[in-house]
Amino acid sequence: MSTQASVDQPKATQPSLGGFFKSHLREYGILIALVVIMALFQFLTDGILLKPLNLTNLFLQNSYIIIMALGMLMVIVCGHIDLSVGSVLGFIGALAAVMMVQWGWPAPVTFVACLVVGTLIGMAQGYWIAYYRIPAFIVTLAGMLVFKGLTLWLLGGQSVGPFPETFQKLSTGFLPNLLPGEGFHLTSMLLGIAVAALLLYFNIRARAKQAQYGAAREPLQFFWLRNGLIAAAVIYITYLLSTYKGPPNVLILMALLISIYTFVTQRTTFGRRIYAIGGNEKAAMLSGINTKRLTFLTFANMGMLAALAGMVFAARLNMATPKAGLAFELDVIAAVFIGGASMRGGSGKIIGAVIGALIMGVMNNGMSILGVGIDWQQVIKGLVLLAAVIFDVYNKNKSG
Repeated sequence: MSTQASVDQPKATQPSLGGFFKSHLREYGILIALVVIMALFQFLTDGILLKPLNLTNLFLQNSYIIIMALGMLMVIVCGHIDLSVGSVLGFIGALAAVMMVQWGWPAPVTFVACLVVGTLIGMAQGYWIAYYRIPAFIVTLAGMLVFKGLTLWLLGGQSVGPFPETFQKLSTGFLPNLLPGEGFHLTSMLLGIAVAALLLYFNIRARAKQAQYGAAREPLQFFWLRNGLIAAAVIYITYLLSTYKGPPNVLILMALLISIYTFVTQRTTFGRRIYAIGGNEKAAMLSGINTKRLTFLTFANMGMLAALAGMVFAARLNMATPKAGLAFELDVIAAVFIGGASMRGGSGKIIGAVIGALIMGVMNNGMSILGVGIDWQQVIKGLVLLAAVIFDVYNKNKSG
C-alpha cells in the first residue's frame, strides 16, 4: 500500500468536517487562539512582537515555564497537582550558585548534582503522596513553604553570582553557525527545514498506519491543513531567528524535551498508564497497574524538571536571588489548564501545555511592549484562565 493511499482513509469511516471540529474544539481552539493572539499583538505592537530579537527574548523568558509545564501536565493528568515547583526552582538556582560561586564546583558537576537533588525532592514529595495517600495539595504546599525558607537560608537573604560562562550558555548561548555566511545563520535555517520535513514525514507515516486499521478519524483536509501550518510556522520562525543569532540553546533544549515527553505520553506503556490512573485510579489498580509507583515516578520527574528550569532561570539572570520562582507555579498550572488539561485528570497533551505556556508568554510580552501595567496583566491572565476552565467544563457537560 502506498503512503498516499494509506493516508487517504475510506470515505465511509470519515466523520464530517463539522462533526470532527466540534468533537475536537478544545484541541484546535487553543491553537487558533495562539495564532489570533499573536496576530493581534503583532498588529498592536507595529510588528515588534515577531522581530528576531523580541522573538528570542520570548523564548528565553518562557523557557522555564514550558520546561516545568511538561512535568506538570503529567502530574495533572495523573490526577494531582504540584504547588512547590516555583520554590524548588528558586532553591535549585540558589544551590547551583552556592556550589559554583562559593564552593568552586565545575559547572558540569553542578548541573548533574542539581538535577539529582531536584529528583530527590520530587521523590520525597511523591513518596508521601503515592504511598501514604496524603493529598498532593497539602504535601506540595508544605514543600512550597519549606523550599522558600531554605532558599533564603542558603543565600543568606542576598543575591549570589555571577556564574561561569559555561553555565550561562545553558540559557544565553546560541547554536553555532557551522556554515559560511555573514548576517544570516544558514545552519539554523537548514536545521529548521529538516525539522519541518521530519515532522511532516512522521505524521504522514503515523496516519498511514492508523488508516490501515481504520483508526484514522481526522478528515484529510484537517490533516493536511494542520501539518502544513505547523511546517510553515517552524520554517518561518527559524527564518526569523536565522536573521539574528540563530536559535538559542534553550530553544533546542525545549524542542528535545517536548519531543521526548510527547513520545513518552503517547507511545509508551508508562504514558498510557498515567492517563489510566487519572481517568479512574481504582479501575487502573484492578487492571494490574502499579498506581503507587507511577504516581511516585511522576512527582520525581516533576522535581527533575523543576531543577532544570531552576538552572535555566538562574543562568539567564546570571545570579540566584531569594525571590526567584515566586508564583511561577501559578503560571505553570495556568499554562497546563489553558492548554486543555482536565481538572479531573485523565486528559491533556504535551503540545497543548506548550501552546498554553506560549499563549501566556505572548500575552505577557505583548502587554509589556504596549505598556500595560502588571496589575492589569494579572487581571487579564486570570480571566483567560477562568475562560479556559469554563470552556472545558462546558464541553464535558455537553458531551456527557
